[in-house]
Amino acid sequence: MNNGTMTGMRTLRSWGAGLLCAAGALLLPLSAAAQTLTPVQQYGQLKVAGNKIVDKNNQPISLAGNSLFWSNDGWGGEKYYNANVVGWLKNNWQAKIVRVAMGTNESGGYLSNPTREKQKVKTVVDACIAAGLYVIIDWHSHQAEQQQQQAIAFFREMATTYGNSPNVLYEVYNEPLQVSWSGVVKPYAEAVAGAIRAIDPDNLIIVGTPTWSQDVDVAANDPITRYSNIAYTLHFYAATHKASLRTKAQAALSKGVALFVTEYGTTEASGNGYVDAASTQEWMTFMKQNGISHLNWAVNDKAESASIFKPGTSPTAAWSDSYLTQSGALVKGYIQNWNGTTTGGGTTTPPPTTPPTTGGTTVQAESYNAMSGVQTETTADTGGGLNVGYLDAGDWMAYTIDVPTAGDYVIQYRVASLSGGGRISLEQNSGTTVRGTLAVPATGGWQTWTTISHTVSLAAGRQNIAIGVAAGGYNLNWWSFTKATTGGRAATTEPATVSLYPNPTQSQLTVSVPTTSSSVQLTVFNAKGREVLTRSSSNLKGGEMLVPVSGLEPGIYSVRVSNNGVITTHRFVKE
Repeated sequence: MNNGTMTGMRTLRSWGAGLLCAAGALLLPLSAAAQTLTPVQQYGQLKVAGNKIVDKNNQPISLAGNSLFWSNDGWGGEKYYNANVVGWLKNNWQAKIVRVAMGTNESGGYLSNPTREKQKVKTVVDACIAAGLYVIIDWHSHQAEQQQQQAIAFFREMATTYGNSPNVLYEVYNEPLQVSWSGVVKPYAEAVAGAIRAIDPDNLIIVGTPTWSQDVDVAANDPITRYSNIAYTLHFYAATHKASLRTKAQAALSKGVALFVTEYGTTEASGNGYVDAASTQEWMTFMKQNGISHLNWAVNDKAESASIFKPGTSPTAAWSDSYLTQSGALVKGYIQNWNGTTTGGGTTTPPPTTPPTTGGTTVQAESYNAMSGVQTETTADTGGGLNVGYLDAGDWMAYTIDVPTAGDYVIQYRVASLSGGGRISLEQNSGTTVRGTLAVPATGGWQTWTTISHTVSLAAGRQNIAIGVAAGGYNLNWWSFTKATTGGRAATTEPATVSLYPNPTQSQLTVSVPTTSSSVQLTVFNAKGREVLTRSSSNLKGGEMLVPVSGLEPGIYSVRVSNNGVITTHRFVKE
C-alpha cells in the first residue's frame, strides 16, 4: 500500500498494528543476502540433533534474546507484555527470541484468571510471529507437577493455535524445586509433551530440570525418549553459579542432550545483589563454545539488579540507553553482538554497552532504535528493501551514529512525496534541539524518489540523532551524513535561547524565549498531529510562557514556536 491515503488510513489502523509493522524493519548485521530476512526466515524450524539445536539447514544455532518478567497481574512486569516491547527488542537490541514467562499458581497468575493470562501470552506471541522472532511459551512455575491437567489443557490450546508456526517453542516447566527427576519431573513432562505432540509434531519442547533447572546432568542420565525434539532447561545467575554448574552442564552435553538457557541473570540468584560482569563473560564464552541459546532475565523495571530497566520506565516509551540498568546495558551488548551461529572453541570479546553505529555514512531509515508513529513498506527505490512511510506531523525516528570529527556535515535524505508540503528536521536532545529543517518537494509519487540535502553542524563522537517530522506527506528510504567542504546550504537552526522545561513534565511546561520577543505564538500538537493547545504573547511574562498540560494524555507532544517570525519545533514528554 502506498501513502496516498496516509492520514485516513492512520485513523483506521491500530497503533499495535503499526508497531508490528515497524518491528520487522531492522536490517540485521549479517551478510547482504540475509539482511532483509527475519530470524525465523533465516533459520526456519529448529530441531535437536545430538547435543545441539540446529536450523533448517542442519547447522548449529545459538540464539540470544530476552525473557519477560512474570506475567502475574499486579506484579509489575505485565505492563511490558505488548507489541511495542517486542519491536524495540528486535530493532534496538537485535534480539532473535523472546520468552513469555506466564505465571501459574502464584497470586494473579493463570490459575486465578486463565482468560486474562492467555491474552497476555497471545499478545506477545502474535507480535513475535509478526516480527519474525522466535518465542518461548513458558509455564512459569515451581510446582508444575501439581498443575499437570491445567498445563495439558493450556499447551493443547497453544499447540492448536500456534503449532503450524516455526516461531513457537514450548517450555513446559520453568524451574522444578529439589524433587526427583525420574519420579516427578520426567513423568509430568512426558504427559505434557504427549499432549503437544498429538497436535504439533515439530516444534521444540524445552523441559525444566530439578534444583531450579540446574540438574541437567541428572536429566541427561535418564532422558525423555518417547518424544522427539526435546531440549533441557539450564538456568544460571552469574554472581552465584560459576564453574561447578558449567561442569554439570558439560556432563549433560557429553551424554548427548541439548541444553537451552531459557533464563539467566548477571546478578545473584535472588535477582538482586551485584552485577558480576566477569562471571557473565565466562558464561557467554561457555555458551558460544557449546552453541547454547540464552535469554536474559528480565524485561522489567522492578527495583532489583536483574531488571533491564530503571524503576519507573514507561511500557510505551521509546527507550534510550539512559533507561537501562547496569545489567541491562551489559546484556544489551551481548545480544546485539550474538550472530546466531556457533564458533567452536573460540572465546568472545566483551561487547560494547552502547548501541552499534548504523554503519558508514548512510543510514537506512528503517534501522531506527526507537520511533513514534511510523510504519514501513517495501520500496521500489534503487537497492530495494524497506522505506519508512505513513509520516504525520509529530512522528519521529531515533538513531545512534558515530560522527568522526566535529564540524559541518551535508545531510542527505532520500524522499518520495506525491504532492509535497512535508518538512523534515534533524534533531537532538529528545527533540529539544533542532539542527536543521528542510522542505520536502513533490516528486509525483510515493515511490518516485529524489535526494534533498542541507548542511548542519555536528559534534564529534557517538550521539543520538532523530529525524523529526515537522509536517508529513512523504516517504523516507535513507539518510546520510558527509563532512562538508564548501558551498553547502546552511540549515535553519534552532535559536539556543528557546528552551522547554521540565521535560518530561506532569502538570506544567515552561517555555523560555528571549526577553526581546515581541510576537510569540505557541502551538502544541499530539502524536497524531492534532492541535491540542495554543498560547500567544499575551501569556508571556518575563520571557517565560507557562503552559498547563495536566489535562493532556500521557505521551509525546510537538511544540511549534513562532518567535518574531522565526519558527522552531520542539518536543516534550507528558508523563
